[in-house]
Amino acid sequence: MTTLLVSQPNFADHQTPQGHPERADRIRAVEDALTGSQFSALKRRNAPFGDLMLAELVHDKAYLSRLRDARPAEGIGQIDADTFISDGSMDVAATGLGGALAGLDAVLLGEVDNAFCAIRPPGHHAEIATPMGFCLINTVAIVAREAQRKYGAERIAIVDFDVHHGNGTQDIFKGEATILYASSHQMPLYPGTGDPAETGVGNIVNAALPPHSGGDIMRDAYESKILPALDNFAPDLILISAGFDAHVRDPLAQLEWVDEDFRWLTQQLMDVAERRCGNRIVSLLEGGYDLRGLSGGVRQHVRTLLGN
Repeated sequence: MTTLLVSQPNFADHQTPQGHPERADRIRAVEDALTGSQFSALKRRNAPFGDLMLAELVHDKAYLSRLRDARPAEGIGQIDADTFISDGSMDVAATGLGGALAGLDAVLLGEVDNAFCAIRPPGHHAEIATPMGFCLINTVAIVAREAQRKYGAERIAIVDFDVHHGNGTQDIFKGEATILYASSHQMPLYPGTGDPAETGVGNIVNAALPPHSGGDIMRDAYESKILPALDNFAPDLILISAGFDAHVRDPLAQLEWVDEDFRWLTQQLMDVAERRCGNRIVSLLEGGYDLRGLSGGVRQHVRTLLGN
């Protein structure tokens, strides 16, 4: 396997208040986790700036204007109780998008088999008209649309293993039969969406996991529900919303996954990608707020993408 690691050079310019869980240290922890000889085979690339106007592929026409209006001339502004925007946040969002699109290009042009994009802020909570849940733009949704628009991909699968349901991604694609959105998440938990009864037009698959459950319950949910749906959908590309906040150490949730669970899950998704879409996977960092838990999960995820 050939794997591209896309890093974000300006990640620290998106500032959040002291003590906020979504902080620049997360990317530093990821970068530190992916050093050493076991990751020497990674192809590495810095994220370029992306065109934020591509947000209009999934967000409404006034969305970017609302973000710019909320952005302060200096310092940190507040969008809602949990979501902040600083003077440098729009540039960081643009670079995160550019990094994700660089991963997409490398995979769909055949330069690499798969890619992991270490970017922030996360995106899967951003709805068509509303930024929320630490998220400014829905990067994974934009990448899915760009795969269709630029490369003619017909069927895109998004698998979201963040501990929080990706209400934004579901909101954007709930009526789109060419996009499969499959999520495992703790329930009940923020944002309160993701009931298994929410099925869109047959393209939404939600696996709700009870608090204090571990890898055995997760594996059963994937083997019985998400993996068969993914296989049957036969995507041209798999995108991953890779959140690592289901880790037992994470302070914002109560699932009890360990590092090995992220290895197992990544391997299952790679097996489907091998059968259905020529190994093509682009993985985007979402949540993960304990630095040791984040590092351990990312290390297993990327080692597995490399084929180790």
